[in-house]
Amino acid sequence: MPAALALLRFPVEQSRGRRYPESRHPYRNEFQRDRDRVIHARAFRRLENKTQVFPASLSDHFRNRLTHTIEVSQLSRTVAVVLGLDESLVEVLALAHDIGHPPFAHAGEEELDRQMQRFGARFDHNRHALRIVETFEQRYARFPGLNLTFEVREGILKHSKDLSPADGREFDEYLPGLRPPLEAQIIDLADEIAYNTADLDDAWSAGLVDADSACSAIEEFAALWEREATQFPGATERERFYEVLRQLVDALVTGLIEGTREASLAAGAGSVEEVRSHPVRLVRLTEETQRLNRGLKHFLHKMVYGSETLLAERRASTARIAQMFTYFMDDPERLPESYREGLSEQPAHRIVCDYVAGMTDRYFEKTYRELFG
Repeated sequence: MPAALALLRFPVEQSRGRRYPESRHPYRNEFQRDRDRVIHARAFRRLENKTQVFPASLSDHFRNRLTHTIEVSQLSRTVAVVLGLDESLVEVLALAHDIGHPPFAHAGEEELDRQMQRFGARFDHNRHALRIVETFEQRYARFPGLNLTFEVREGILKHSKDLSPADGREFDEYLPGLRPPLEAQIIDLADEIAYNTADLDDAWSAGLVDADSACSAIEEFAALWEREATQFPGATERERFYEVLRQLVDALVTGLIEGTREASLAAGAGSVEEVRSHPVRLVRLTEETQRLNRGLKHFLHKMVYGSETLLAERRASTARIAQMFTYFMDDPERLPESYREGLSEQPAHRIVCDYVAGMTDRYFEKTYRELFG
Protein backbone atom coordinates (compact mmCIF):
# COMPACT_ATOMS: atom_id res chain seq x y z
CA MET A 1 0.00 0.00 0.00
CA PRO A 2 2.55 2.64 -1.08
CA ALA A 3 1.79 6.16 0.18
CA ALA A 4 -1.71 5.01 1.15
CA LEU A 5 -2.54 8.17 3.09
CA ALA A 6 -0.40 10.77 1.30
CA LEU A 7 -3.31 13.23 1.32
CA LEU A 8 -3.16 13.22 5.12
CA ARG A 9 0.57 13.90 5.29
CA PHE A 10 1.34 17.06 7.25
CA PRO A 11 2.95 19.54 4.80
CA VAL A 12 6.06 20.93 6.47
CA GLU A 13 5.73 24.14 4.45
CA GLN A 14 2.38 24.75 6.21
CA SER A 15 3.87 24.60 9.69
CA ARG A 16 2.68 27.29 12.08
CA GLY A 17 6.33 27.98 12.62
CA ARG A 18 8.42 28.74 15.66
CA ARG A 19 7.60 31.01 18.57
CA TYR A 20 10.74 33.03 17.78
CA PRO A 21 11.16 33.45 13.99
CA GLU A 22 14.34 32.08 12.45
CA SER A 23 15.77 32.07 8.94
CA ARG A 24 15.26 28.88 6.98
CA HIS A 25 18.14 26.43 6.70
CA PRO A 26 19.59 25.85 3.21
CA TYR A 27 19.32 22.04 3.20
CA ARG A 28 17.25 20.89 6.21
CA ASN A 29 13.51 21.41 6.51
CA GLU A 30 11.97 22.63 9.76
CA PHE A 31 11.15 19.18 11.17
CA GLN A 32 14.62 17.88 10.38
CA ARG A 33 16.10 20.83 12.26
CA ASP A 34 13.84 20.02 15.20
CA ARG A 35 15.00 16.41 15.14
CA ASP A 36 18.61 17.52 15.36
CA ARG A 37 17.86 19.93 18.20
CA VAL A 38 16.26 17.14 20.21
CA ILE A 39 19.18 14.76 19.58
CA HIS A 40 21.66 17.37 20.85
CA ALA A 41 19.59 18.24 23.93
CA ARG A 42 20.85 17.29 27.37
CA ALA A 43 17.44 15.83 28.22
CA PHE A 44 17.81 13.40 25.32
CA ARG A 45 21.27 12.26 26.44
CA ARG A 46 19.99 11.70 29.97
CA LEU A 47 17.64 8.99 28.66
CA GLU A 48 20.64 6.65 28.58
CA ASN A 49 20.63 6.48 32.38
CA LYS A 50 16.89 6.35 32.98
CA THR A 51 15.14 3.05 33.62
CA GLN A 52 12.66 1.69 31.10
CA VAL A 53 11.29 -1.26 33.16
CA PHE A 54 14.21 -3.30 34.45
CA PRO A 55 16.78 -1.41 36.53
CA ALA A 56 20.40 -1.49 35.45
CA SER A 57 21.30 -3.12 38.77
CA LEU A 58 19.81 -6.40 37.49
CA SER A 59 21.66 -6.54 34.17
CA ASP A 60 23.26 -4.29 31.57
CA HIS A 61 21.43 -6.07 28.74
CA PHE A 62 18.01 -4.54 29.38
CA ARG A 63 16.50 -1.59 27.56
CA ASN A 64 16.84 1.86 29.00
CA ARG A 65 14.84 4.93 28.00
CA LEU A 66 17.27 5.78 25.22
CA THR A 67 17.33 2.36 23.54
CA HIS A 68 13.55 2.18 23.87
CA THR A 69 13.28 5.60 22.22
CA ILE A 70 15.41 4.42 19.30
CA GLU A 71 13.12 1.40 18.86
CA VAL A 72 10.02 3.61 18.86
CA SER A 73 11.66 5.83 16.26
CA GLN A 74 12.44 2.85 14.02
CA LEU A 75 8.91 1.43 14.23
CA SER A 76 7.10 4.72 13.76
CA ARG A 77 9.24 5.77 10.79
CA THR A 78 8.43 2.47 9.07
CA VAL A 79 4.70 3.13 9.54
CA ALA A 80 5.02 6.71 8.31
CA VAL A 81 6.90 5.78 5.15
CA VAL A 82 4.43 3.06 4.17
CA LEU A 83 1.44 5.35 4.73
CA GLY A 84 3.02 8.30 2.96
CA LEU A 85 3.19 10.53 6.04
CA ASP A 86 6.00 12.90 7.03
CA GLU A 87 8.86 10.72 8.25
CA SER A 88 10.82 13.63 9.74
CA LEU A 89 7.90 14.82 11.87
CA VAL A 90 7.28 11.28 13.10
CA GLU A 91 10.99 10.85 13.84
CA VAL A 92 11.39 13.95 15.97
CA LEU A 93 8.23 13.14 17.93
CA ALA A 94 9.44 9.60 18.56
CA LEU A 95 12.83 10.86 19.73
CA ALA A 96 11.22 13.42 22.07
CA HIS A 97 8.33 11.35 23.38
CA ASP A 98 10.03 10.25 26.63
CA ILE A 99 12.36 13.15 27.48
CA GLY A 100 10.03 14.26 30.26
CA HIS A 101 10.25 10.99 32.19
CA PRO A 102 11.74 11.20 35.68
CA PRO A 103 14.09 8.57 37.16
CA PHE A 104 12.80 5.07 37.96
CA ALA A 105 10.32 4.65 35.11
CA HIS A 106 6.58 4.90 35.70
CA ALA A 107 7.02 4.37 39.44
CA GLY A 108 8.99 7.62 39.55
CA GLU A 109 6.31 9.47 37.62
CA GLU A 110 3.54 8.16 39.87
CA GLU A 111 5.41 9.15 43.02
CA LEU A 112 6.14 12.67 41.78
CA ASP A 113 2.48 13.02 40.86
CA ARG A 114 1.51 11.92 44.38
CA GLN A 115 3.87 14.48 45.89
CA MET A 116 2.53 17.26 43.66
CA GLN A 117 -1.08 16.43 44.52
CA ARG A 118 -0.31 17.43 48.12
CA PHE A 119 -0.05 20.98 46.77
CA GLY A 120 -3.01 20.87 44.39
CA ALA A 121 -0.81 20.28 41.33
CA ARG A 122 0.09 17.31 39.13
CA PHE A 123 3.09 15.81 37.38
CA ASP A 124 2.74 14.45 33.85
CA HIS A 125 5.79 13.46 31.79
CA ASN A 126 4.38 14.85 28.52
CA ARG A 127 3.71 18.25 30.03
CA HIS A 128 7.11 18.17 31.68
CA ALA A 129 8.68 17.38 28.29
CA LEU A 130 7.03 20.50 26.89
CA ARG A 131 8.55 22.55 29.73
CA ILE A 132 11.94 21.05 28.91
CA VAL A 133 11.91 22.04 25.24
CA GLU A 134 10.30 25.43 25.87
CA THR A 135 12.33 26.54 28.88
CA PHE A 136 14.90 24.24 30.47
CA GLU A 137 17.15 23.54 27.50
CA GLN A 138 19.32 26.64 27.23
CA ARG A 139 21.46 26.29 24.12
CA TYR A 140 20.73 29.48 22.21
CA ALA A 141 21.49 33.13 22.90
CA ARG A 142 18.46 34.40 20.97
CA PHE A 143 15.63 32.58 22.74
CA PRO A 144 14.82 30.26 25.66
CA GLY A 145 14.42 26.55 25.06
CA LEU A 146 14.85 24.82 21.71
CA ASN A 147 12.35 26.98 19.81
CA LEU A 148 10.78 23.94 18.13
CA THR A 149 8.01 24.23 15.56
CA PHE A 150 4.42 24.37 16.75
CA GLU A 151 3.60 20.90 15.37
CA VAL A 152 6.45 19.26 17.28
CA ARG A 153 5.54 21.00 20.53
CA GLU A 154 1.89 20.08 20.01
CA GLY A 155 2.84 16.46 19.29
CA ILE A 156 5.00 16.24 22.40
CA LEU A 157 2.02 17.36 24.46
CA LYS A 158 -0.75 15.45 22.67
CA HIS A 159 0.75 12.32 21.11
CA SER A 160 -0.79 10.01 23.71
CA LYS A 161 -3.76 12.02 24.94
CA ASP A 162 -5.97 14.72 23.47
CA LEU A 163 -6.35 18.06 25.23
CA SER A 164 -9.65 19.59 26.23
CA PRO A 165 -10.41 23.19 27.22
CA ALA A 166 -10.68 21.92 30.81
CA ASP A 167 -6.94 21.19 30.85
CA GLY A 168 -6.19 24.83 31.53
CA ARG A 169 -5.62 28.13 29.81
CA GLU A 170 -1.88 27.52 29.70
CA PHE A 171 -2.46 25.06 26.84
CA ASP A 172 -4.93 27.13 24.81
CA GLU A 173 -2.43 27.64 21.98
CA TYR A 174 -2.20 23.86 21.42
CA LEU A 175 -5.70 23.51 19.93
CA PRO A 176 -7.60 21.79 22.75
CA GLY A 177 -10.53 19.77 21.48
CA LEU A 178 -8.76 18.91 18.22
CA ARG A 179 -6.74 15.83 17.37
CA PRO A 180 -3.05 16.15 16.44
CA PRO A 181 -1.95 15.12 12.93
CA LEU A 182 -1.54 11.42 12.11
CA GLU A 183 2.23 11.74 12.52
CA ALA A 184 1.73 12.50 16.22
CA GLN A 185 -1.02 9.91 16.67
CA ILE A 186 1.30 7.16 15.41
CA ILE A 187 3.70 7.63 18.32
CA ASP A 188 1.39 6.31 21.03
CA LEU A 189 0.77 2.91 19.44
CA ALA A 190 4.32 2.60 18.12
CA ASP A 191 5.38 3.18 21.73
CA GLU A 192 3.04 0.39 22.93
CA ILE A 193 4.30 -2.05 20.31
CA ALA A 194 7.90 -1.26 21.17
CA TYR A 195 7.56 -1.64 24.92
CA ASN A 196 5.25 -4.67 24.90
CA THR A 197 7.57 -6.69 22.69
CA ALA A 198 10.76 -5.35 24.30
CA ASP A 199 9.48 -6.03 27.80
CA LEU A 200 8.65 -9.59 26.74
CA ASP A 201 12.23 -9.90 25.45
CA ASP A 202 13.78 -8.47 28.62
CA ALA A 203 11.51 -10.55 30.87
CA TRP A 204 12.62 -13.66 28.99
CA SER A 205 16.26 -12.72 29.59
CA ALA A 206 15.51 -12.06 33.26
CA GLY A 207 13.91 -15.48 33.67
CA LEU A 208 10.51 -14.06 34.59
CA VAL A 209 8.72 -15.75 31.67
CA ASP A 210 9.28 -18.92 29.66
CA ALA A 211 7.80 -20.57 26.59
CA ASP A 212 5.18 -22.54 28.54
CA SER A 213 3.76 -19.49 30.33
CA ALA A 214 3.75 -17.41 27.15
CA CYS A 215 2.10 -20.16 25.09
CA SER A 216 -0.57 -20.65 27.76
CA ALA A 217 -1.45 -16.95 27.90
CA ILE A 218 -0.95 -15.71 24.34
CA GLU A 219 -2.63 -17.69 21.57
CA GLU A 220 -0.58 -16.08 18.82
CA PHE A 221 2.67 -16.84 20.64
CA ALA A 222 1.68 -20.50 20.97
CA ALA A 223 0.88 -20.81 17.25
CA LEU A 224 4.17 -19.20 16.24
CA TRP A 225 6.12 -21.27 18.75
CA GLU A 226 4.81 -24.51 17.28
CA ARG A 227 5.42 -23.33 13.74
CA GLU A 228 9.03 -22.45 14.50
CA ALA A 229 9.56 -25.86 16.08
CA THR A 230 8.53 -27.45 12.76
CA GLN A 231 10.50 -25.04 10.60
CA PHE A 232 13.68 -25.07 12.71
CA PRO A 233 13.75 -28.42 14.55
CA GLY A 234 17.40 -27.99 15.53
CA ALA A 235 17.05 -24.47 16.91
CA THR A 236 17.67 -23.72 20.56
CA GLU A 237 14.83 -22.42 22.70
CA ARG A 238 16.45 -18.99 22.68
CA GLU A 239 16.63 -18.96 18.87
CA ARG A 240 13.00 -20.04 18.60
CA PHE A 241 12.00 -17.29 20.99
CA TYR A 242 13.66 -14.58 18.89
CA GLU A 243 12.07 -15.95 15.72
CA VAL A 244 8.67 -15.67 17.41
CA LEU A 245 9.41 -12.23 18.83
CA ARG A 246 10.33 -10.81 15.42
CA GLN A 247 7.10 -12.12 13.95
CA LEU A 248 5.08 -10.60 16.79
CA VAL A 249 6.68 -7.21 16.10
CA ASP A 250 6.00 -7.59 12.39
CA ALA A 251 2.38 -8.57 12.98
CA LEU A 252 1.75 -5.61 15.29
CA VAL A 253 3.40 -3.05 13.01
CA THR A 254 1.50 -4.44 10.01
CA GLY A 255 -1.69 -4.26 12.05
CA LEU A 256 -0.95 -0.62 12.90
CA ILE A 257 -0.41 0.24 9.23
CA GLU A 258 -3.52 -1.60 8.03
CA GLY A 259 -5.72 -0.46 10.90
CA THR A 260 -4.78 3.21 10.38
CA ARG A 261 -5.31 2.96 6.63
CA GLU A 262 -8.73 1.32 7.06
CA ALA A 263 -9.91 3.78 9.70
CA SER A 264 -8.75 6.83 7.75
CA LEU A 265 -10.37 5.69 4.51
CA ALA A 266 -13.59 4.72 6.30
CA ALA A 267 -13.73 8.17 7.92
CA GLY A 268 -13.40 9.81 4.50
CA ALA A 269 -10.65 12.11 5.80
CA GLY A 270 -9.12 14.02 2.91
CA SER A 271 -6.90 16.55 4.66
CA VAL A 272 -4.95 17.22 7.83
CA GLU A 273 -7.70 19.55 9.02
CA GLU A 274 -10.25 16.76 8.68
CA VAL A 275 -7.99 14.50 10.72
CA ARG A 276 -7.82 17.22 13.38
CA SER A 277 -11.58 17.74 13.50
CA HIS A 278 -12.54 14.05 13.41
CA PRO A 279 -14.34 13.02 16.64
CA VAL A 280 -11.79 10.29 17.44
CA ARG A 281 -8.23 9.42 16.55
CA LEU A 282 -7.70 7.56 13.28
CA VAL A 283 -4.46 5.76 14.13
CA ARG A 284 -5.34 2.29 15.40
CA LEU A 285 -4.60 -1.42 15.19
CA THR A 286 -6.76 -3.88 13.31
CA GLU A 287 -9.17 -5.87 15.51
CA GLU A 288 -6.96 -8.95 15.28
CA THR A 289 -3.82 -7.14 16.38
CA GLN A 290 -5.74 -5.28 19.09
CA ARG A 291 -6.45 -8.69 20.63
CA LEU A 292 -2.79 -9.66 20.35
CA ASN A 293 -1.70 -6.37 21.91
CA ARG A 294 -4.18 -6.73 24.79
CA GLY A 295 -3.00 -10.31 25.37
CA LEU A 296 0.61 -9.18 25.57
CA LYS A 297 -0.22 -6.36 27.99
CA HIS A 298 -2.27 -8.61 30.26
CA PHE A 299 0.49 -11.24 30.30
CA LEU A 300 3.19 -8.69 31.09
CA HIS A 301 1.18 -7.09 33.90
CA LYS A 302 0.61 -10.47 35.48
CA MET A 303 4.03 -12.04 35.04
CA VAL A 304 6.42 -9.10 34.88
CA TYR A 305 5.22 -5.75 36.19
CA GLY A 306 3.61 -7.41 39.21
CA SER A 307 6.58 -9.66 39.95
CA GLU A 308 8.17 -9.36 43.36
CA THR A 309 11.51 -8.51 41.73
CA LEU A 310 10.14 -5.34 40.18
CA LEU A 311 7.72 -4.54 43.01
CA ALA A 312 10.58 -4.48 45.51
CA GLU A 313 12.57 -2.12 43.27
CA ARG A 314 9.48 0.06 42.81
CA ARG A 315 8.81 0.31 46.55
CA ALA A 316 12.40 1.26 47.27
CA SER A 317 12.64 3.88 44.53
CA THR A 318 9.33 5.57 45.33
CA ALA A 319 10.26 5.76 49.02
CA ARG A 320 13.55 7.47 48.14
CA ILE A 321 11.84 9.94 45.79
CA ALA A 322 9.32 10.84 48.51
CA GLN A 323 12.13 11.30 51.03
CA MET A 324 14.14 13.55 48.72
CA PHE A 325 11.09 15.59 47.71
CA THR A 326 10.25 16.21 51.37
CA TYR A 327 13.86 17.08 52.17
CA PHE A 328 13.92 19.91 49.64
CA MET A 329 10.41 21.09 50.45
CA ASP A 330 11.38 21.42 54.12
CA ASP A 331 14.04 23.89 53.05
CA PRO A 332 14.07 24.90 49.36
CA GLU A 333 17.31 26.81 49.96
CA ARG A 334 18.99 23.40 49.89
CA LEU A 335 18.37 23.25 46.14
CA PRO A 336 21.25 23.96 43.73
CA GLU A 337 21.68 27.63 42.95
CA SER A 338 20.32 27.36 39.40
CA TYR A 339 17.02 26.06 40.82
CA ARG A 340 16.88 28.46 43.77
CA GLU A 341 16.78 31.30 41.24
CA GLY A 342 13.33 30.14 40.15
CA LEU A 343 11.79 30.26 43.63
CA SER A 344 10.82 33.91 43.19
CA GLU A 345 8.80 33.10 40.06
CA GLN A 346 7.24 29.71 40.78
CA PRO A 347 6.06 27.80 43.88
CA ALA A 348 8.65 25.68 45.65
CA HIS A 349 6.88 22.38 44.95
CA ARG A 350 7.13 22.99 41.19
CA ILE A 351 10.84 23.81 41.40
CA VAL A 352 11.56 20.78 43.58
CA CYS A 353 9.60 18.58 41.19
CA ASP A 354 11.54 19.94 38.21
CA TYR A 355 14.82 19.23 39.94
CA VAL A 356 13.99 15.63 40.85
CA ALA A 357 12.33 14.90 37.51
CA GLY A 358 15.43 15.98 35.61
CA MET A 359 17.67 13.48 37.39
CA THR A 360 18.86 10.25 35.85
CA ASP A 361 18.61 7.13 38.00
CA ARG A 362 22.37 7.22 38.53
CA TYR A 363 22.49 10.89 39.50
CA PHE A 364 19.51 10.44 41.82
CA GLU A 365 21.32 7.61 43.63
CA LYS A 366 24.48 9.68 43.89
CA THR A 367 22.57 12.66 45.31
CA TYR A 368 20.60 10.43 47.67
CA ARG A 369 23.80 8.94 49.11
CA GLU A 370 25.29 12.41 49.60
CA LEU A 371 22.18 13.62 51.41
CA PHE A 372 21.17 10.60 53.46
CA GLY A 373 24.11 8.22 53.46
